[in-house]
Amino acid sequence: MKILEANVSALTNFEVLDFIRGKGASKDPTRVIAKVAMSEYKVYDYLVNTAAGCQTRENVKEYLTSIKQHELSEAEVLNVLNIRPAAEVELFHIIEDCTVRFPDEEIAEIVELVEKTLPAPSNKETSKEISEGEEETETEKHENVNEISQDQTEDGEQMDTS
Repeated sequence: MKILEANVSALTNFEVLDFIRGKGASKDPTRVIAKVAMSEYKVYDYLVNTAAGCQTRENVKEYLTSIKQHELSEAEVLNVLNIRPAAEVELFHIIEDCTVRFPDEEIAEIVELVEKTLPAPSNKETSKEISEGEEETETEKHENVNEISQDQTEDGEQMDTS
């Protein structure tokens, strides 16, 4: 891929993910096959679990042509594409003065357009992590900190608990 003009416009999450995939990033557990930096793998791991992970070039093109009928700024169009709101209430923090600028019907149309043109992200890993209980709750974190602090004296030395 060759950069023709620098800083022409902002990139969508899909474009960044597509670029990193083009460099060879994948779910390869060894991560030694492609010449991809660790930071790029971290970006890949994040983006593949967002709405961008399910999008295709055709979806993005269809969305961009359809959304033109609504008077959104470039940043708002980009944010709607990246976040992929599934309900009207999610648009309120993406679109500035949403209720003032658009009637309720148009807000509903935007959500319908997003649902029609952009596939929903699959949160398989998120639901799997929660069901397996891999994530520590805040209570568990505080209990672990309390246990550590109880095992230490005031000057920071470990106490012999045996």
